[in-house]
Amino acid sequence: MKTIAKDILAALVSTLLFAVVLCGLYPVVIWGLSQLLFPHQANGSLIESADRRILGSEWLGQNFTAAKYFHPRPSAAGANGYDAASSSGSNLGPTSQKLIDAVKQRVADYRKENGLAAEALVPCDAVTSSGSGLDPHISVKNALLQASRVATARGQSMEAVKTAIAKFTDAPSLGILGEPGVNVLKLNLALEGSIRD
Repeated sequence: MKTIAKDILAALVSTLLFAVVLCGLYPVVIWGLSQLLFPHQANGSLIESADRRILGSEWLGQNFTAAKYFHPRPSAAGANGYDAASSSGSNLGPTSQKLIDAVKQRVADYRKENGLAAEALVPCDAVTSSGSGLDPHISVKNALLQASRVATARGQSMEAVKTAIAKFTDAPSLGILGEPGVNVLKLNLALEGSIRD
């Protein structure tokens, strides 16, 4: 009986010790280090206006549909897309007729809204959603194909719009992982003058 009581006491002490260390000390240390070393990222990489209003996060896509804006990837996150509380992809596979029909329609819409020829190649990211539905980036090719529409709608030169695209193009991770991507939210906000570019 003494052995069982001793084992129970040891288990309770171990549980309490691990709870204090892993549920208390460790999170506080990690939070403190992140606030000290990476405060912008640790607090959500938020984008603020000049008057300190939060406009979004540089890691979460938002829906832009007007001609004067660069358009993000399609989104399957939530009923209207871009819902961070419902982050998800469509889970439709390559043989899904629903996906095939949706992509065909998106290709036709993309060509029409950007004044492209009926046979013009359309970047994959322009007509398919990301796995999270919240991807803030589009490919450089996608941005360049939209540049003429945006420049015309804003009454700006193509050169000015292309310069903005280049400014908000992020390099591949660690310089080698993935492709360069254009942050649509930051680019659109800079074109609006909502943030400093």
